[in-house]
Amino acid sequence: MKVNTDGVLLGALMTVAPSDRYLLDIGTGTGSVALMVAQRLAPVVGSAAQDVRIFAVDIDGLSADEAAENFSGSPWAGMLEAKNMSLAEYDSSLPDGTVFDAVFSNPPYFESSLKAPDMRRRAARHADTLSYREILAFSSRRLSREGRVSMILPADMEKELVRYAASWSLYLFRIVRIRSSAAHPFSRIVAEFSRSRPSEVDAAELQIRSEGGYSPEYRSLVSDFLFI
Repeated sequence: MKVNTDGVLLGALMTVAPSDRYLLDIGTGTGSVALMVAQRLAPVVGSAAQDVRIFAVDIDGLSADEAAENFSGSPWAGMLEAKNMSLAEYDSSLPDGTVFDAVFSNPPYFESSLKAPDMRRRAARHADTLSYREILAFSSRRLSREGRVSMILPADMEKELVRYAASWSLYLFRIVRIRSSAAHPFSRIVAEFSRSRPSEVDAAELQIRSEGGYSPEYRSLVSDFLFI
């Protein structure tokens, strides 16, 4: 499985904080987003990096194995751990009282379109294996008091996502609306939720391409992770 643009956007845009110690990547795939978060978090937490744990779960065994291999070869191997489990299985395995400072996911989102013929591609693309609803329900139980849940999803799911999150007492505090170019409508959102209802949502926009190639904003955003 290749690193996809959605994963890169999530890993580069989501909030990381100096207080982050326990983090969870749900549906990690190759582990690329977890690696980006580790790369961003390490200089932020400084010497406390030894106390940071980023757990990455995936229901697909080959993906979990690939993520584990990618983690072991990285400079942040001590921060990262891959597990081959469904989210429900992982939730059941956690001791009572376990909470996370950050939960993040690039979840599948096709619910009614034709299924991909390859089973691994189907699991990676279709919400019958993992849905944002499941992630939000888990987060409502497992976020720390100041914790955050961050996801990237199609832009046309924004209202539905915000409404469902609120039903679990999780409130939108930051959103980045993303489009490929000025001529295109917004196609993706990176949305972040917390237990606290903000007085105002931090809203921003990102355009990936401009005339002649990638936009300066996108180049700056991903320059630490990609050569473009």
